[in-house]
Amino acid sequence: MAEFVMPTLGSDMTEGTLVEWKKKVGDRVVKGEIFAEVDTEKAAIEIESFHTGVVEQLLTKPGERVPVGRVMAIIREEGTQAPPTIQAAASPLPLQRISPKAPVSSLHPAPPQIAAPDTEPGRRRISPAARKLAGELGMDPAFVQGTGPGGAITLEDIQRNAQTRRQQPSTPPAFAGETGDRQTKMRQTIAAAMARSKREIPHYYLSTTIDLGRAMTWLQEENLTRPVADRLLYGVLLIKAVALALRQVPELNALWKENTAVQSPGIHVGVAISLRQGGLIAPAIHDTDKQSLGELMSRFQDIVKRARTGTLRSSELSDPTITVTSLGEQGVETVFGVIYPPQVALIGFGKVVERPWVIGKQVVSRPVVTASLSADHRATDGHRGGVFLSAVDRLLQEPGQL
Repeated sequence: MAEFVMPTLGSDMTEGTLVEWKKKVGDRVVKGEIFAEVDTEKAAIEIESFHTGVVEQLLTKPGERVPVGRVMAIIREEGTQAPPTIQAAASPLPLQRISPKAPVSSLHPAPPQIAAPDTEPGRRRISPAARKLAGELGMDPAFVQGTGPGGAITLEDIQRNAQTRRQQPSTPPAFAGETGDRQTKMRQTIAAAMARSKREIPHYYLSTTIDLGRAMTWLQEENLTRPVADRLLYGVLLIKAVALALRQVPELNALWKENTAVQSPGIHVGVAISLRQGGLIAPAIHDTDKQSLGELMSRFQDIVKRARTGTLRSSELSDPTITVTSLGEQGVETVFGVIYPPQVALIGFGKVVERPWVIGKQVVSRPVVTASLSADHRATDGHRGGVFLSAVDRLLQEPGQL
């Protein structure tokens, strides 16, 4: 049996609210397939399954708040058989099923109001009318106590359960439509994460000014060969340059875990995106260094769109190994950001501006951008940070190689 737990979608997340299950008991779920939708302080997130098998139990109801790490469902992995009962001692589940054949004293029963069903969900008897009504109400019969013969679920059982649910207060802000409350909670969440970052991470900061003359000229010529819908933004050049530079300085592509920096085998650049309702979110573009510029542009547009419509996936929030942020559109020339733990670095880019630039012995006007690095001194030092920024600069001088 595999446990499906509430994942952590960032160091600032402590709990989430289940919006809905995408599968029901008895359905087959594949690793990487969307299994549930969870509402966080920032957005509604689609959660992927980390296992392939059959849904054995759904231990959480839509609308419930669930702490990070709590078991929400049980998946019977392929190649295993369904046991007649689930022994409580096998796994300390927050919610446990009680077998009618086992003495209560030998188990640790869950609270009565949220106890799981007392028989195998996939084998429970339910009348056709009750099954139809449960489907219309989006109700999982596994959580309904049957009062019919042999514990069968009747139409009255479904109606009674639905009435009880309607009488319960709806507290999650996302369901109550309390936008202002969500914004307040988001700011509190961000504040807690940033306060922790500044308190625990010894930041050091570096910056350099990069000549973008070659990059902008190449970009203009490249876009003339592309359909309008496929044209590139200069921002994807910056993201790709950061990803490739991390191959040369992998110490910055790491997460701080258990008092040590653990380098990530994959380069998943998180891109800071401002949300229309306020606040920021930084989902990952997976394997950024392996994407062509065209693929990267497509993924960037897709992730921005889904971030602002609340349809991101859990892996996109849990996998970033470094973050890139830019305030160039707001007219900011230099950004010194705060590292988002457990990452150990953040890269900032300002707006592209025309500045006097010496080429050879001549002073000419060139488009330049200021790149900054905020890094964790426990993981790297200024020398390696300088090597990284130099690598970004060098890569942007050969845009055709990105």
